[in-house]
Amino acid sequence: MFFDIIMSLPHSQAVRLWTLTPARVSSNLTGAAICKISTFVLFLLLFGIKKNIIKIEVFMKKNLFGISMITITCLYGILAGVVILVTLVAGGNVLYAILGSLIVLLIQFLISPWLTDLSMRWFYKAKFDEEIPEYLKVFIEEECAKHNVKYPKIGFIDDGAPNAFTYGRTKRDARIVITRGIFELLKEEEVKAVVGHEMGHIVHMDMLVMTAVQIVPLVLYAIYEIFINSSNDNSDSGNAQWVGWIAYVLYIICQYIILWLSRTREYYADRFSCEETKNPNALAEALVKIGFGLSTNTPTGKHNVSKNNALGIFDVKAGKALSVAAMDENGGVSKDRIKNAMKWEMWNPWAKWFEINSTHPLISKRINAISAISSEFGQSPYIVFDLVKTESYVDDFLIEVAICFVPYLFFIPAVILFILALDDKKDLFMFSGILGILAAIFFIIKYQRAHRDGYNSRTVADLLGEVKVSQVTSIPCELKGTIIGRGNPGCIFSEDFVIKDSTGIIFLDYNQPLNIINKIFALFKAKEYFDKEVVVKGWFRRNPVPYVEIKEYTVDGRTKKIHTYMIGLVLRALLAVASVGIIIFGMM
Repeated sequence: MFFDIIMSLPHSQAVRLWTLTPARVSSNLTGAAICKISTFVLFLLLFGIKKNIIKIEVFMKKNLFGISMITITCLYGILAGVVILVTLVAGGNVLYAILGSLIVLLIQFLISPWLTDLSMRWFYKAKFDEEIPEYLKVFIEEECAKHNVKYPKIGFIDDGAPNAFTYGRTKRDARIVITRGIFELLKEEEVKAVVGHEMGHIVHMDMLVMTAVQIVPLVLYAIYEIFINSSNDNSDSGNAQWVGWIAYVLYIICQYIILWLSRTREYYADRFSCEETKNPNALAEALVKIGFGLSTNTPTGKHNVSKNNALGIFDVKAGKALSVAAMDENGGVSKDRIKNAMKWEMWNPWAKWFEINSTHPLISKRINAISAISSEFGQSPYIVFDLVKTESYVDDFLIEVAICFVPYLFFIPAVILFILALDDKKDLFMFSGILGILAAIFFIIKYQRAHRDGYNSRTVADLLGEVKVSQVTSIPCELKGTIIGRGNPGCIFSEDFVIKDSTGIIFLDYNQPLNIINKIFALFKAKEYFDKEVVVKGWFRRNPVPYVEIKEYTVDGRTKKIHTYMIGLVLRALLAVASVGIIIFGMM
């Protein structure tokens, strides 16, 4: 199963069912540390040779089939080498376990579209039997006939947050799911461009290719689990451990190869859409509205179908509420506002870090790539990013990296010393406590930087133009707007929101201390806030998706608070108190 999600979801609702990032695989402190350090070192290496990587990407994008075959050959060559090593170390018995894993993966591949259909219907309230606008139906039929593709099953999610994605096994049983927000936010040509992108994934058989390559890291990780937990007392145990670590390192490498391939296939899907619609600028503007949240167009009414159809339930007056003040004199998106929104992705080093860990390229890069081919279709480039960077943001980046890691340089040794002190080495308690206090201080510094004071009234467009913002450094803000849908469009378990003001849309992160509270809110309360005016105080961050973590919100004159910030601060303070207690105990 392969999801293509045009609009990245907020960090707490990211939907990547097949792509396992290295940070997910470790359940212990040591494994997590290895993951973070290894991936970050890889990022620094890539950052240092980025010019050569860009040249390689430009060369490779010339032939999608060739890229796919080379990548698959490389990945399965790595797997074959590891399997041979496994056979030499452990004999053939382990191969039966690997074969069993492959059979399970094959079964999952065969039934996954059916299971996803159920998930879409149960948890997202998707409908697969609704009519779609005639212009879109004709476009899909023409593409299917042209590329020998079976007409995909079309799903519709009644949610105002714009999103579109595809899944399935092959181009003979693909599905395309579209939310109401796509039709409300985009013009007719832009809707076709978005669906054209999804058709590109189907025609290129991306679901099948990405499933095939994903088998390799899954098997490598299974080998790692088998061998790293080997507890035999014989001399082969050490060799087994080494095999496990080799498999794990190759697992990480393969994951990044697959992420690169996924990003490359996104460029090809964009290219496919441009070629089929002959309108690159329509796709670029759709990406701006969906990816950056710069909602700027008043619906023309052309998307509306009869009241008997699912899309006919749109309230025309509510649709016109999407008209905002970002239009230029031609009724399009303000190019200055687009450039302003692109600054973070083009200049902030964190953007590159997030991209190499993502299945999708940065929106800015996709827009630049689309603009570069506009002349082939008789159009002027949609956008030319000509803003001049007046300062380097590397120094801020390095400071934020230090803020991320310094607390653990004290916390991890503190834990180790505390464990050793329990083994009749009481003198180590004092050193453990001192390191614990230092760790608590730096944890609080890190936490406060992500939760700053000073909540000034801001607009979405203003926030999108901020460059000095990340997961580490927040911008306190107050937003006024209308809640138009869930953060994960249509999902009944999504407690997050999408808010729209007069300049754009942005995610709201609703995060109570206990996740069960979030899910209860999502199931029974969240829908009450749809289409209501809201005033939100919180912290604006990027990861790279721009979002605001809610501190408090006011609806219908009633203010409600989120208590996560205060509880988090108290827990860090308790670490300091506990460390003082450890010091006192060590002195007794």
